[in-house]
Amino acid sequence: MAFEIPQDLHPDLMPLAWLLGRWEGRGHGDYPTIEKFEFGQQVDFSHNGKPYLHYVSQTYVVGEDGTKERPLAVETGFWRPKPGNKLEVVLAHPTGFAEIYYGEIDGAKIEMRTDVVARTVTAKEVSAGHRLYGLVKGELLWAYDMAAEGQPLQPHLWATLVRV
Repeated sequence: MAFEIPQDLHPDLMPLAWLLGRWEGRGHGDYPTIEKFEFGQQVDFSHNGKPYLHYVSQTYVVGEDGTKERPLAVETGFWRPKPGNKLEVVLAHPTGFAEIYYGEIDGAKIEMRTDVVARTVTAKEVSAGHRLYGLVKGELLWAYDMAAEGQPLQPHLWATLVRV
């Protein structure tokens, strides 16, 4: 699918322009405290002319015929590029925790790690995260390593998404 950079895109967002739009696809999850699973995902990166991207990710259980059966996780936040190809990302989760990531933009690759994870009394104990995003042959590939529930940082989620 052809992609065109919006004319009203804030100049600071040019290093992240390749993320703009809606992405959909499938992913996998694994962690010592849960059973392996597969999921569908929709990710939206949008802008309003200001120097940040608004991000929303929604995952869901997918039926054998590929239809969405029920929601899983949601996260939303803001991706703020900074000088020197640096990136600040603030994410919030409805399950009661929020993360602040710092990272780097290297062309069509982004790598970031948590600096802070804050959680409510009832949220699961997430203590750290590491994320990779990359544009590979027109597909958005991403992976999320997580430290939670007393477990060390390790692979948790990964997916391949296409622009729709």
